[in-house]
Amino acid sequence: MDKAKKNTVIHAAADRMAANYKSSQIPMYGDALRMPNRNAVIEIIRDCQKLIFPVYYGDRDLLKLPPEQYSALLMEHIHEKLTRQITLTMPECDENCEVAYAISTAFIERIPAIQELLLKDLSANFEGDPAAYSKEEVLLSYPGMFAIFIYRIAHELYENKVAMIPRMMSEYAHSQTGIDINPGAKIGEYFFIDHGTGVVVGETTIIGDNVKLYQGATLGALSPAGMATNPNVRRHPKVGNNVVIYANSTLLGGATEIGDNVVVGGNAFLTSSVAPNTVVSVKNPEMTFRGKHHRG
Repeated sequence: MDKAKKNTVIHAAADRMAANYKSSQIPMYGDALRMPNRNAVIEIIRDCQKLIFPVYYGDRDLLKLPPEQYSALLMEHIHEKLTRQITLTMPECDENCEVAYAISTAFIERIPAIQELLLKDLSANFEGDPAAYSKEEVLLSYPGMFAIFIYRIAHELYENKVAMIPRMMSEYAHSQTGIDINPGAKIGEYFFIDHGTGVVVGETTIIGDNVKLYQGATLGALSPAGMATNPNVRRHPKVGNNVVIYANSTLLGGATEIGDNVVVGGNAFLTSSVAPNTVVSVKNPEMTFRGKHHRG
């Protein structure tokens, strides 16, 4: 291709790109948008790991400090970074800077309670898996524990109506673990995800205490075409206490309520409620076995 033809192609394509920028329903060109930075949000997650589980993720030199001083130092770093990122989710003005500062302060105040929840989750993940040799192993290597860790942080920000950042956190967990927990879900104590790959927990899901999910379990919504999202309507299931949901089971819809002490067997598909103290199982498909014929 000669240079003149190349330039003609580039200019024609550039004109089409410019037209696309102008006609798009989202901002595509012009002044840079005020948006939180993904890498900065991941840094906040890492700082929270250092704060909540310091001996596993913290800096060795900083760990020489008294624990109160270590915690205060990291909380200051997290508060500063989080305030900056929350500010970027809102129009620029002094009032919004104050709102972001207040939300970050409230988050810092809640960190000890988040830590207590995560220690209970850690116990559930260790005690629920006979293949786990120590809590340290669970904390450092189990994808379910990492996804729960990020969920607990993201949910706190979601509850404070922070835009974008909670979902950025949960999607980071999703990309790292294959576990998709919407930060809006309400999840009780002693939560355990075994194996984890393909687990989905929707935004308005409610999960009680001491619940265990296996890989591929889905707590999703029934989504007729054109159904508008209504924040006041629960679209996802409610799960009681002491429930086990085995692999590849699908529970759909806000009207689906699973009672306490229920076991949902693998590959179940539920769009209706289940009474407490029930075992749900799928009838085994009929299988045929035929011997091999060998020719002499």
